[in-house]
Amino acid sequence: MIRRLTSAPGVVLVSIAAAMWGLDALIRKPLAQSTSATTIVFGEHVVLVACTATLLVPALAGLWRAGIRYVVAAVFVGAGASAIATILLTQALITSHFDIVTIYVLQKAQPLVAVAGAWLVLGEQPRRGFAWFLLPALAGIWLIALPRPLAPHAHGLTPIAETLGAALLWGLGTVLGRYLTRRLTFEHVTTVRFAFGLVASACALPVVGTAAWSGVHDSSYIAVLALVTGLAALFLYYYGLQRTPALLSAIGELAFPVTATLIGIYVFGNSLRWTQWIGVAVTVGVVSLLPVRRRTIVRAPAPDLVPAHAAS
Repeated sequence: MIRRLTSAPGVVLVSIAAAMWGLDALIRKPLAQSTSATTIVFGEHVVLVACTATLLVPALAGLWRAGIRYVVAAVFVGAGASAIATILLTQALITSHFDIVTIYVLQKAQPLVAVAGAWLVLGEQPRRGFAWFLLPALAGIWLIALPRPLAPHAHGLTPIAETLGAALLWGLGTVLGRYLTRRLTFEHVTTVRFAFGLVASACALPVVGTAAWSGVHDSSYIAVLALVTGLAALFLYYYGLQRTPALLSAIGELAFPVTATLIGIYVFGNSLRWTQWIGVAVTVGVVSLLPVRRRTIVRAPAPDLVPAHAAS
């Protein structure tokens, strides 16, 4: 199993992890009908930190040795991308009356943020062929999100603002997560993300005035959510991200809204117009072709060395 992961292109692992995130709606939508967004996210992080507790001390030590810039990046990834962005997305589901397709697809405005951040922070530069992936991917997402793409309309400004806020935080989280992998192993990046996310979500509880505990039934589903779309998916994600430019990762992550859209159709009874199905096909095509051209469409600086066991 480990050998297969090592031989797989990093962007493939990122895309698989993103597809796993798309399964999120299976549990998050029913939970959001009975439990507040902040309680759900706090519960997820309690489970995630408990699962990575043995890695926490060495991860924090490695982060401190890496320097203050890496500490700031880790705090942002944990508090911003892991906690606040997830709260915003869950709340957007509630305020949009559980419009899963629109919310999960609008969230993937993220590539635009990641492209700018990767260039400014990481020194990554798109080559000429990159536009042939980015533009069709954005067009595909536009088609999926809007039943009438030439006459867009909003399902309320509040859920759109919440969703785009999550997209901004997750886009920056992709860039800064890639930055952290320059000096930290993928396990340690994942661990510090969960730790700072727990602190941020705990601080959010009294701010929004909600409880930390949601009862045995809902808490058991929160634990499943944390283990599948949190722990497993994020370990796989950061394992792939440590050897994948953030520019490529941002496009690979579009597997997320495709999976979420299919969940909305086949589980929750949503329906798509023919233009939306074209969007699904275009996005799947872009993500599928990405591994083939991954070495030719992005110019990235040589990565810093990390401990050997992390790359094995």
